Amino acid sequence: MAVIELDRVGKFFGSGENRVQALHEISFAVEDGDFVAIIGQSGSGKSTLMNILGCLDTPSSGSCRIDGVDIAALDADSQAALRGSRLGFIFQRYNLLSKLSALENTALPAVYAGREKKERLERAATLLAELGLGNKLKNLPTELSGGQQQRVSIARALMNGGRIILADEPTGALDSASGENVMAILSDLNRRGHTIILVTHDPKVAAYAGRTIRLSDGRIVEDTRNRPFRSFAGERNTATPRKSSWLAEGVDRFREALRMSLQAIWAHKLRSLLTMLGIIIGIASVACVVALGRGSQARIIADINAMGTNTIDIYPGSGFGDRRSGRVKTLTVSDAEILAKQPYVMSSTPNTSASGTLVYRNVSVTAQLSGVGASYFDVKGLEPASGRFFNESEVRANSSYVVIDENTRNKLFPGGERPEGRTIFFNRQPLRIIGVAEKKDVGFGPSDRLNLWAPYTTVMHRVTGERNIASITVKLRDSVVPALADKAIVELLTARHGKTDFFTFSTDSIRQTVENATNTMTLLVAGIALISLVVGGIGVMNIMLVSVTERTREIGVRMAVGARRINILEQFLLEATLLCASGGLLGIALALLLGAAVESAVGFSLVYSFDTMLLAMVFSSAIGVAFGFIPARNAARLNPIEALSRE
Repeated sequence: MAVIELDRVGKFFGSGENRVQALHEISFAVEDGDFVAIIGQSGSGKSTLMNILGCLDTPSSGSCRIDGVDIAALDADSQAALRGSRLGFIFQRYNLLSKLSALENTALPAVYAGREKKERLERAATLLAELGLGNKLKNLPTELSGGQQQRVSIARALMNGGRIILADEPTGALDSASGENVMAILSDLNRRGHTIILVTHDPKVAAYAGRTIRLSDGRIVEDTRNRPFRSFAGERNTATPRKSSWLAEGVDRFREALRMSLQAIWAHKLRSLLTMLGIIIGIASVACVVALGRGSQARIIADINAMGTNTIDIYPGSGFGDRRSGRVKTLTVSDAEILAKQPYVMSSTPNTSASGTLVYRNVSVTAQLSGVGASYFDVKGLEPASGRFFNESEVRANSSYVVIDENTRNKLFPGGERPEGRTIFFNRQPLRIIGVAEKKDVGFGPSDRLNLWAPYTTVMHRVTGERNIASITVKLRDSVVPALADKAIVELLTARHGKTDFFTFSTDSIRQTVENATNTMTLLVAGIALISLVVGGIGVMNIMLVSVTERTREIGVRMAVGARRINILEQFLLEATLLCASGGLLGIALALLLGAAVESAVGFSLVYSFDTMLLAMVFSSAIGVAFGFIPARNAARLNPIEALSRE
């Protein structure tokens, strides 16, 4: 039975005036179990014919059938599947992958055929042992002699069964003793039922074959049988490991691609690091910018919170800057009391104020006296540095108590004298100090102003004589949405006053403004930083193009043993993605180091987030996929013949 049939096969190269015909009307058939030598001088068309027989090329005219299948009708992946399942290649230069051991080189075709890992390694070890290399399983090709490397190549050809073995000048790079050993192995394989087709220019090598086909100028000039043909097809032992599940097959191929990618990156450590530099800088820049924005936002919001958390202040007039607001006298204590009874309000305190002269002994200064309720200090987040704050009963009793700030204490009591119990005069009204409020830098207003706080009843009745108040401070319950509470307050007071002669001001609105502003600036600067990621991606693409060029022969070998285009594509895409993902990790590490350095140097904390780092990693990996696709596609589309011929 014929396993290979050629019918008037012709092959042309070039076009127009440069068109060259390498093969002319080649027709012959190879029987199952035959041993055929194709012989001829250089340029006779031997290699071209062998490429067609090995599904590495297709004829320009005529047909070549393997087991009845016309190879010209197959796409690239189908041809790869045919090579992997039925053909085994033995090359003159061995074409072993330098980073793989003898065992791994032998088992490589079974990876692309989807065989189970355990069984394929066991079979590879068995094949190598049969060829006298049982003690060389872990050796790299550079640790093997030429003859040993060729035996590994033979074992690889048999890995998936090797029903048809194609040997291209198998003894060309060997000494005579090693050459005879290789030919003895091939003869033995033929006796065991394998179909052997070898290309040679040496008549002594051709004499091992049972049939010789001589080529000259692309034509068959002689086709002779050296000895009677005897079919060994029934005796052939081409048992192969059984195919694994699609999931295990995918995992094995991914593992193989991952190992080769890591080896390629590690083999060029400095180049890989320089390639990742753009990604490292880009990711570090983005992470630091976002962390800086969040850190600034957190500090500003902390300052805002120091003014009072979840509070709404109500002022007379139409807004800040309203010149008529001083003449509006509609806010009253009863307004504050009504607000305090609302379910969304935790506390409500009336506020009034007066500026005047503060006198203690022989010291006279200008100060600001604020009349407030007992809950004011809790609302504003103030704590006593010494002494205490006044309570609600003292407010109702119009007690002449006052709380001063640390600026006032330092001004009136510079010698460290304890202020509690001392009497001071504000606009000639005596006030007894009961406590000192702890200094709280809020980042707003002058920090050297002298502030005093007394019960609003005391200020209204004894200092200003006013019946109306200057403002109301409302503290909301934690579960309340500030915007909804603000709307309810406006509706309530408008109904009481008959018109809207007031306006509200909340720390939540400041917080939202600050967050929006910092988010916008962070987004803008991060967008600029992303440019370096794009530049880094271009660098990855360039280096991957170089890598494809350097590893063209490796790609050809993988294709010859059954790798499909998708296998080559995923390997180089994975390598590009690993480069970018590694750059992303290093970029995040650099950002964290910079954050620690900034905090140590200036005390400012950069706020990093897991979400940002995860997004940075995803983005850097996406950069690898995007910019690695073109080089990977170029690798996958390489012509196997051209790839194998590259040095």
